[in-house]
Amino acid sequence: MSEQSPQAPSPIALVTGASRGIGRASALALADAGFDVAITARTVREGEGTVGPPTSDGGGDVTVPGSLETTVAEITERGQRALPITMDLLSADSVRAAADMALDVWGRVDVLVNNAIWSGPGLLDPVGVLDLEALDTAFTANVLRQVLLTQLILPSMIERGSGLILNLTSSAGLVDEPPYEVVKMKMLGFAHCASKGAFHRMAPLIQAEHEADGITAINIDPGFTWTETMAALDLHNFGGAPPEATGRVVAWLAEDPERVVEWRGRTLNSLELCAELGLVEGWPPESG
Repeated sequence: MSEQSPQAPSPIALVTGASRGIGRASALALADAGFDVAITARTVREGEGTVGPPTSDGGGDVTVPGSLETTVAEITERGQRALPITMDLLSADSVRAAADMALDVWGRVDVLVNNAIWSGPGLLDPVGVLDLEALDTAFTANVLRQVLLTQLILPSMIERGSGLILNLTSSAGLVDEPPYEVVKMKMLGFAHCASKGAFHRMAPLIQAEHEADGITAINIDPGFTWTETMAALDLHNFGGAPPEATGRVVAWLAEDPERVVEWRGRTLNSLELCAELGLVEGWPPESG
């Protein structure tokens, strides 16, 4: 009787901000696609999660569902390994420790999903009253720490000759004519737009610098997505898409290297692609 060949190890993904929202949806979709998933977040246990209002006049923190322990349980239910890592974008040491843990425990990261962002008082404030310390915090968390984590993971990808970096960006960092009604409702502000605009530049430059090393870097614009955090903050829902729409696109890209070729160094709209491919049953809802 012939011996069975040893099963090939599962590919490895690292998803930041995976306790809820698009990060959680991406982690679960990657697990469904056969990835072992390392996940980062600040909230370790269910019931501990809180989020501050994104404007300085928005009141106090509110409780929000989601945690590392819950996402880990959902990944393992799918038959894949999960590695929970506590990480805070406001701490460079925390980011370094997260990268070290992912690489030390599992030896590699095949797919890096830069999803986590900082959200707190000032992020959506009008320019005229914006506290510059809030702007500094937004750039520190949403740009500098994202670059730091990528710098820490990238060398191991280059050494192996392959790697996929997916950055969750936003058209808010690109448009010259923002949706004015949304701005007036204080759901769009300079600190968010400016930090996303800076972050948006990283993927095209990584692609230009490291395409010959086998690296693919892509921006994913998730459009208006309705998350648990937005619901907890009682923001206005303009018929936003579920996080699963972008999560399934993340996994679809990661499953097959040939799928990413046309998007190298570019930005794709995950909601448009999800709808085109029919990745989420029942979404978008039929009109009429």
